Amino acid sequence: MKRSVLILGGGPAGLMAAECLSAAGLRVTVCEAMPTFARKFLLAGKSGLNLTHSEGFDQFRTRFGRANAPLAQALEGFPPDAVRRWAADLGSSTFVGSSGRVFPHAMKASPLLRAWLRRLSDQGVTLLTRHRFLGFAAQGGVRIGEPEGQPEGERVMRADAVLFAFGGASWPRLGSDAAWVASFRARGIEIDDFRPANCGFDCAWSDVFRTRFAGAPVKSVIATSPAGSRQGEFVISRHGIEGSLVYAHASALRDRLEQEGRAELLLDLAPGRGEAALAERIARLAPGTSLANRLRKAANLDGVKAALLRECCDPQALGDAKALAHAIKNLPIPLVRPRPIAEAISSAGGVRFAALNEHFMLKALPGFFCAGEMIDWEAPTGGYLLTACFATGKAAADGILAYLDGEEAAGDAPAFA
Repeated sequence: MKRSVLILGGGPAGLMAAECLSAAGLRVTVCEAMPTFARKFLLAGKSGLNLTHSEGFDQFRTRFGRANAPLAQALEGFPPDAVRRWAADLGSSTFVGSSGRVFPHAMKASPLLRAWLRRLSDQGVTLLTRHRFLGFAAQGGVRIGEPEGQPEGERVMRADAVLFAFGGASWPRLGSDAAWVASFRARGIEIDDFRPANCGFDCAWSDVFRTRFAGAPVKSVIATSPAGSRQGEFVISRHGIEGSLVYAHASALRDRLEQEGRAELLLDLAPGRGEAALAERIARLAPGTSLANRLRKAANLDGVKAALLRECCDPQALGDAKALAHAIKNLPIPLVRPRPIAEAISSAGGVRFAALNEHFMLKALPGFFCAGEMIDWEAPTGGYLLTACFATGKAAADGILAYLDGEEAAGDAPAFA
């Protein structure tokens, strides 16, 4: 009789594990709480599905911060090149964009997901939607809430191994709502609180600035934080700042706010222009020249950049050539707090690696495994998030196969501690 695996969570990590396990001949059931599978995956693909990144693997593997070491083996088992081959096998060939990011030529997630679900169905995977995890059952197995209208509404499901792939806590309306955390903590599983990652930040904008510039892009600036310096662009929002350049610094800025209660994003509004040369150009202008004309003539600054300078610069610096040049090259944007986790692209926090063994099995619950964003790791945008979800899904599947190969009593459901 085939060994059975129950997977809870129908996102990239869970579906990748299902593919690997069913290909190995196991009987696999995937339960997804939402009406359809991989909803966050589909949302990510609306503006172009960034599957992975083309940079060298030695650099790629360093993008996960304190999780670099515990994720290393999983990433080696399913690196970016493997992601591209996998997508091509499903009919979605990929290309490398100008930033090094890798996209399907179709620039959408839906064709890839449809082909993937067909493959899983062809491999015998049972795919169940509207089946939500309600907690652990007393005698092993898990309690599952079934769709409305079912006779019982709840049942206990058991298998030879169980994989949790619930996702993190960002975009809860798409299914990653972290509702499982209380049940896990009740079983003694160590979990770090979820926090926003790749997120925007609130700023204390004046009403005038907010009204005039909300939605305006700030282009071609260099932003500096404890994460380093990077050139790019971001967007002024009604609440503060958001966009790719902000997300690149989000983890460091969030941590600084938590540790010190304050943080600033430092901007160079005029990349390529030296501070001394700027000061000299400003000083040469006629004494009666307005601030707007000084910024435009000396630094080519107007619009939202000039308004940001007025908004965040010490007013006394605006009248002195050296101080103004310094502010143009080193403008601090004070941050109040990260935007709510429900708006974040991804999340930090989750099941600690210390609670898992090297095969992604929960130490407290033999036979129960975890994969994807529900584990405590984070990564920048650029394909790193999806690749790590795929990789941990495959690594957990490999762990399940090793676990079942070592089991003597076929058919026994894993027992709780």
